[in-house]
Amino acid sequence: MNVSHASVHPVEDLPTTDGGVGIGLALRICQFVSAVMGLCIMATTSDFPSVTAFCYLVAATGLQSVWSISQAIIDIYALLVRRSLQNYRVVSLFAIGDGITSTLTFAAACASAGITVLIDNDLNSCAHNHCLQFETATAMAFISWFTTLPSFLLNFWSLASR
Repeated sequence: MNVSHASVHPVEDLPTTDGGVGIGLALRICQFVSAVMGLCIMATTSDFPSVTAFCYLVAATGLQSVWSISQAIIDIYALLVRRSLQNYRVVSLFAIGDGITSTLTFAAACASAGITVLIDNDLNSCAHNHCLQFETATAMAFISWFTTLPSFLLNFWSLASR
């Protein structure tokens, strides 16, 4: 009688979470909080729509906040299921998304900083504008970019080291 026997193949142990997901989650939360703060501060001013750079800042920080909160939710899920996100396609998507959003946020923050310097130092018309709110929103955008850049670099490094 020819009976086939079940063969036992070793199953690879799935990678568990390491400190990277926790650090990534902390960065995502900082990105989200600073982007939302900048967005809310800029949106509460009445005259931001009259300057294109400020409109661009609102759009960029809005995109940054949506991207950061979605990534934070994915990181929370990875922590809950105790798995590390090491799929090549997923990490590629994260790196590309972080690169795009960090570039847009940095460009918006630089453009807004230029306008606030123009209003404050060159035109001396801060009495007629919301300079403090513009400067604070611009600073929040820079902080959001500053916390997005390590996420991009770490994801890019993860791709490059494969």
